[in-house]
Amino acid sequence: MGRASVRLKQFRVLPKRRGSLPCLFSPVTQATKRTRRAALHTLGCRLNQSETLIIRQRLVAEGYHIVPFDQPADLGIINTCTVTNLADAKSRRTIRAFTRRNPNAFTAVVGCYSESGAASIASIPGIDLVLGNQDKLAVLDYVAEEKNPEPVVIRERINREDFSIRLIGDLPYDKRVNLKIQDGCDFMCGFCIIPFVRGRARARDWTNLLDEARSLAARGVRELVLTGVNLGTYESESHDIVDLVDALDRIPGIDRIRISSIEPTTVADGLLDRMAAEDHRLMPFLHLPLQSGVDRILQEMRRRYTVSEYASFARQAQERVPGLYLGTDIMVGHPGETDEDFIATCHFFRELPFAFAHVFSYSERDGTPAARRLDQVQIPIRARRSAILRSLSALRRLDFYRQSLGQTVPVLFEDPKPDCWPGYTANYVRVVLPRDASDGSSLANQIRQVRLIDTASDYVRGELADL
Repeated sequence: MGRASVRLKQFRVLPKRRGSLPCLFSPVTQATKRTRRAALHTLGCRLNQSETLIIRQRLVAEGYHIVPFDQPADLGIINTCTVTNLADAKSRRTIRAFTRRNPNAFTAVVGCYSESGAASIASIPGIDLVLGNQDKLAVLDYVAEEKNPEPVVIRERINREDFSIRLIGDLPYDKRVNLKIQDGCDFMCGFCIIPFVRGRARARDWTNLLDEARSLAARGVRELVLTGVNLGTYESESHDIVDLVDALDRIPGIDRIRISSIEPTTVADGLLDRMAAEDHRLMPFLHLPLQSGVDRILQEMRRRYTVSEYASFARQAQERVPGLYLGTDIMVGHPGETDEDFIATCHFFRELPFAFAHVFSYSERDGTPAARRLDQVQIPIRARRSAILRSLSALRRLDFYRQSLGQTVPVLFEDPKPDCWPGYTANYVRVVLPRDASDGSSLANQIRQVRLIDTASDYVRGELADL
């Protein structure tokens, strides 16, 4: 993970910017920034989305006008993904599309693919800056008023120290915000490149994290979604993730705390206690990646649990947390997966109390042990297995939604769609009300009591019960 371990031909590979570099970066004055249009695009995970929002807030604070990614822009920032070879290809297509539309724009590419594929990115015509994960939130420190004469590649070694995120002033946020608490991973699964491009596990500084949470609450944010690569490993100043949700629970204005995907072996016992407690704001939502329902495959993936251990914990969680939404990730077509293995995974999914599965086909990722195996599953077989399991997941979600019918529950509403008000219950049932249900008043960012009356394929119809 060292900085630019191979010097990239014809591209300048520079250390992190220290002070002024007039030969490379022309200062962008505040007056110039106010007239510049910036376009951003995010590929990949929820964590990437969180980081792009941080970059966006700084752009706005410094006077940029944010425009949709498909409109003309003076500055483009693409936050990339490299989880698979397909993700690399999608990142390259997105970058090329932007540079073709905006040949005179300053184009910066940041994120995970900037770590693994810096040379490929820098070879794309029109690229000005390739910035790795260590410094990507400070991308504006490297943006020049004019295009660079040749691409600049900056990849710092990713350290393991607690990190802080620069907080921006009183800028608006959405109702539900992804709050980055952690980065990196030590688990080294056989199919995953993330520890090599995001570094090893490290936590966000405790004080800096709570300062942002209070700031978000003051700006009207009502739900925080904790995000990171391996959330359950969070530890800063002797505080763990249970301490964190308790601290967030004490912040006035935060009505809901939700944990995004968390590894099964890292779920602290106290998290289930808090999900079950009526007076705690941690929501009854648990997304536990499974990946496979076969022990042999789990072992080859280098996962840290057996099928029976996973099942025991999942059932325990459902028993302890009333109304728990239990979601999972399942990978189909891992090298060596047979038809019998896939059938066993389907049976396992149907036997456990899952509400939903994010199903994805295995895709080779250069540099991982799984990609070097000779027993790759044919791509059409992967696609068929994925379609079957997605159908099972859709049926399971519909069953979960039907279990909620007749209940009256609090729903946090989001911004309106043209014909409806969408929102979510505490256990993440998507609820939709007709646009005229509120008699012309706004429901956005309100928590209202809603009676759940009917189901559709991916939402529940409701009616206000507190008029």
